Amino acid sequence: MATCPPYPTPPSGPAGGALRHAHWWQRGWVRYGALSTLLALSGLVILALVREQTGTEGFLVGLGLAVLPVPLLVAAFRWLDRVEPGPWRNLVFAFAWGACAAALIAIVANSFATRWIATATADPSSADILGATVIAPVVEESAKAAAVLLVFLFRRRDFTGILDGVVIAGVTATGFAFTENILYLGTAFGTDQLTGDSGLASVTAATFFVRIVMSPFAHPLFTVLTGIGFGITALSADHRLPRRVALPLTGLLLAMGMHAFWNGSTTFGRFGFIAVYAAFMVPAFGLLTWLVIWTRQRELRTVRTELPAYAVAGWLTPPEPFALGSMRARRIARTYARRHAGKAAARDVARYEAYATSLAFLRHRGRRGKAGAGFAARERELLNELWARRDAARPALEYAARVTAPPVPVHLPPAPYAPPWPMHGPATHGPTAYGQAAYGQAAPYPAYNPYQS
Repeated sequence: MATCPPYPTPPSGPAGGALRHAHWWQRGWVRYGALSTLLALSGLVILALVREQTGTEGFLVGLGLAVLPVPLLVAAFRWLDRVEPGPWRNLVFAFAWGACAAALIAIVANSFATRWIATATADPSSADILGATVIAPVVEESAKAAAVLLVFLFRRRDFTGILDGVVIAGVTATGFAFTENILYLGTAFGTDQLTGDSGLASVTAATFFVRIVMSPFAHPLFTVLTGIGFGITALSADHRLPRRVALPLTGLLLAMGMHAFWNGSTTFGRFGFIAVYAAFMVPAFGLLTWLVIWTRQRELRTVRTELPAYAVAGWLTPPEPFALGSMRARRIARTYARRHAGKAAARDVARYEAYATSLAFLRHRGRRGKAGAGFAARERELLNELWARRDAARPALEYAARVTAPPVPVHLPPAPYAPPWPMHGPATHGPTAYGQAAYGQAAPYPAYNPYQS
């Protein structure tokens, strides 16, 4: 996910005046305030509804048990996001939307639809089955997909590929599952209080085993399919509306279908749940895990492939693309900076890595005709951020490149060892050469010779 740097100061003149005189509902703080208020109100309402169904004691027990898988799932999605880490505010929004807004929509819509079907058919048992296998997947996946759509539309700079969709969708679903697990576990605890069951034979223990131990990844797995659809759309150069709508919609329909199949597994006989879990859910989870890890490695290859052009122009030193294309080298660089220059330098190195990754992806999209009209402005913005942090980042990255470089083969005769990164000659005009090619004007920096001591 792209790390969004600080926005530039609004220019003076007609454009800046238009921004200063924008309508009040177009101001950023108004939108943030409205969204925060909506999520807060949704959270209060869902809190009241869940507590009403579970009771105070059941709510507290459900809350304590439901929170257990949340840090692990969020950490897993954040790990996937380490190549191009995005701003935390997107993840906070996604989790809050899933836990509050999406959960509220699901509870209200599912309850209303199930009661309506039961009244219309006079068959409550069939209504429950139909609600679980048809209504719930459609309502819940649509509600969760809304968070992915909002980030895609209003945080487009942070949404550049498949991993971005996977992370936003997965964190949204984690929030949704958190609230749903509170409800299910709290209700199970209330049932045990009435029947007097306790220990491993209790309904609470069975619910905990199925939802927290066996299938904590279920909701994220469903919604990730929607995220992949949006991610492919972000990568696509085809700007035709039907195609851009069809890809996310296909992912959403697949998510609904998988969700319905999972919910309907209990109707397939005594061992239907176990059969669906072993033959379908686990392989699907493994396949998607392989896909996102492969995508992550592909992004690292993109970094190693695209950044050498900036080393030729003098914006980067030759070892930097090699170091930035390795997660191990990145980690070593941050550790080196922290040890020798403090936490502030380590943060600068982390930001440098994120901006350089965004720059590589931007160049990759530009070469494929997908960067859009704002390519030059965004490229200049990223290069500015890199140049401002070069003093802290370059020594750390060059050290990391040396540490992680392949060892010299012992069977070779003594000779100068060629490092695994291309040794380009000094740029003819330093950064200015690339700035002229990209922007049509000289970049405002002195020429940088990567071999100058």
